[in-house]
Amino acid sequence: MAIDESLPFKPINIALLTISDSRAPKDDTSGDIFADRIKGAGHTLASREISRDDKNEIAAHLHRWIDDEQIDAIITTGGTGLTGRDVTPEALDRVKDKDIPGFGELFRWLSFETIGTSTIQSRACAVISRGTYIFALPGSNGAVKDGWDKILAHQLDSRHRPCNFVELMPRLRER
Repeated sequence: MAIDESLPFKPINIALLTISDSRAPKDDTSGDIFADRIKGAGHTLASREISRDDKNEIAAHLHRWIDDEQIDAIITTGGTGLTGRDVTPEALDRVKDKDIPGFGELFRWLSFETIGTSTIQSRACAVISRGTYIFALPGSNGAVKDGWDKILAHQLDSRHRPCNFVELMPRLRER
């Protein structure tokens, strides 16, 4: 993995959705970590909200942002576990056009280094919907750091080689 410094950095607009029945803006630490990393990388935090663990509510947030041509990517944190209230992957199923299976696979492989076999309880995933990337990560601070620092920081940097998500954006709506 390498950053080609001879290429220009292209900032993208990212919306951030924390999914939780118990968090409020004042105690959304995983959302704070993501927001800081998004802005620190040079991207624009286009919107930040909190949603209850409800498939319909999550899907409504996602549809609104997917329909906003100014938003290039959406990151969610929370709701990817195994309990009855964890419904983020099911909400993504309602809006997706295409899965990005390697994202969840890579996330679990990387988090194995940190949490061992407990990573099997994560349903982290990513999809594309109408030309917008959506990445769903667990709600723990460690998962947020791993997801951003080890995957998204690289793939959302237009200078990353040999390839990255940003360079594909103009072609996501091809038919």
